[in-house]
Amino acid sequence: MFPIKAIHTPTVKASVFLTVLIVAMISVSIVEFGSVPHVPILFAILLLFGYGLWKKLTYKQLEKGLVDGASAGMSAVFLFFFIGILVSSWMMSGTIPTIIYAGLQLITPAFFYAIVFVVTAIIGLAVGSSLTTVATIGVAFISMAHVLELSLPLAAGAIVSGAFFGDKMSPLSDTTNLASSIVGVDLFEHIRNMGWTTIPAFFISLILFGVLSPDVTAGDFKTVETFSNALSGTNLIHWYTLIPVAVLIILTFVKVPAILTLAISSLAAILVAYFHTFYSISEVMTILFSGYEGATGVQAVDELLSKGKGMEGMMFTISLVLLALSMGGMLFTLGIVQCLLAKIESLLRKVSSVILTSALTAIGINVLIGEQYLSILLTGQAFQSSYERVGLANKNLSRVMEDAGTVINPLVPWSVAGIFITQALDVPTLAYLPFAFFCLLSPILTVLFGYLGKTLTRI
Repeated sequence: MFPIKAIHTPTVKASVFLTVLIVAMISVSIVEFGSVPHVPILFAILLLFGYGLWKKLTYKQLEKGLVDGASAGMSAVFLFFFIGILVSSWMMSGTIPTIIYAGLQLITPAFFYAIVFVVTAIIGLAVGSSLTTVATIGVAFISMAHVLELSLPLAAGAIVSGAFFGDKMSPLSDTTNLASSIVGVDLFEHIRNMGWTTIPAFFISLILFGVLSPDVTAGDFKTVETFSNALSGTNLIHWYTLIPVAVLIILTFVKVPAILTLAISSLAAILVAYFHTFYSISEVMTILFSGYEGATGVQAVDELLSKGKGMEGMMFTISLVLLALSMGGMLFTLGIVQCLLAKIESLLRKVSSVILTSALTAIGINVLIGEQYLSILLTGQAFQSSYERVGLANKNLSRVMEDAGTVINPLVPWSVAGIFITQALDVPTLAYLPFAFFCLLSPILTVLFGYLGKTLTRI
């Protein structure tokens, strides 16, 4: 439960007005003016401060709510630092390039859409970033679909579905770490629990893409060959570069805490890197902080390899998390969230109702604000007490936050992901939306299991 008590009891009218004003401020700034979410969130915090001072609350009381909100995300901050280190170490060791290379070998003319879905899923898992996957391998696949005169919306749907499966289930993903840490669930326990809805959604999507795949017997697959050859030329593709993955999997199964698991796997990757590339200690330190830079000579491949985040690459996410949590702390301190939840409390007596309402909240924030992180953060903050009241463990909430938050963002035309994907693939969001089967199935399955009472963990 979000550990902040209200020091003020606002009216329902004031709570609704402030909430609508904040949502409008953030959504207009992002959608209309192309702002990063940080700035409007900071303005929203100032607005809440002004309201609190107007209601005769002291500055110290309001500041405490701000700091308490931010402090709730400190575990996430440290986790993000280790994620940045893990990604950069996996890049320099060749772990991620090897996984990408193996995925590209699966591409064949038959079952084109299904194979594109599987390969983007593999690469998404390896990279931990849906948008990176779309902007690199996704662009290559959409080019192939164009040459083969296949349906571009269907190809884009397969790319988006695979990329967001990988993003959702990867321990390297920002959103996966955020969803687990914001409600205090172990990262790998969260990933395992998501499997109950994610794996069925994956296989149903795979069948649909397989059925819809045309019988292509010939075509231009030079793009994939170019990617594969460029990766081979890096001297990073070796079987032993998968040792850090094995270490990660073993430590996960024996339930070692997430931060220790990430740290040990990163250390294994650094040691592996010395088998084929002799980095100096200063070079290793630079890569761990600033990220890995690819230098294959093929721009698309270099862009993919140069997404090795490093600690510095996580600063955008960390600053957004701290600002959003601070705003959440203010909303709880002023009693606004409690007031709104109290109005619908009578509707949140059943497990199914709580799951449905939290899923709709995550979807609604995506639609109204267009911001993936906020849909996860605000839903997690608002519904922890509701899940506790009906006897559900927090990992049920973290699963809903991803099923109805993470994967919905690319389906909203004015969202951050929707705009990015449309520009990268040159396919309108509404054109690929009906074919992003995985993204459409995830919230349906999570609500369905809520009503059936299946795959839920009780307190």
